[in-house]
Amino acid sequence: MRRGSTHREERAAFGDWGPGFGPRGRGGRGGRRTKRGNVRAAILALLAERPMHGYEMIQELESRTGGLWRPSPGSVYPTLQLLEDEGLISGRESSGKRLFALTDTGRAETETAAGRTPPWAEITEDAGEAATHLHSAMGRLMMALRQVMHAGDEEQRERALEVINDARRRLYGILAEDD
Repeated sequence: MRRGSTHREERAAFGDWGPGFGPRGRGGRGGRRTKRGNVRAAILALLAERPMHGYEMIQELESRTGGLWRPSPGSVYPTLQLLEDEGLISGRESSGKRLFALTDTGRAETETAAGRTPPWAEITEDAGEAATHLHSAMGRLMMALRQVMHAGDEEQRERALEVINDARRRLYGILAEDD
């Protein structure tokens, strides 16, 4: 950054990047914000299926939402502690990890919630079908790009860059189309 310039000025020097992507960009600036999940309800629903450790729950929720929701350890572990303090779950050490399971009280609470839409399904329903598959499609695209950049010759790498630039222009073109 040049001395005395702002981030916005530096960014403008390279052209408009369009709306931001990420927590701030998808929200208030015209984009669509993914609904935040109910970590408490999700943990109880997962533990109604089987005992799990904290990181396993995070991975499971990310998997069940197609990558749309990956609760942070900073939200999962305090919730686990709270549920344990409430007597709804219990934790025990198993293979160097803390394995959590429902208590009888926790099982009774999850039974009253039976029949409701699982918290992870609410996330994917709200986001829509295309968003649900975006995470895996982007992963496959990045893998292909990495392979071309690593194994391809200079001409192939230049062609890959053209494909990426064309895809970006076409995506903006979708937004510019009249309904």
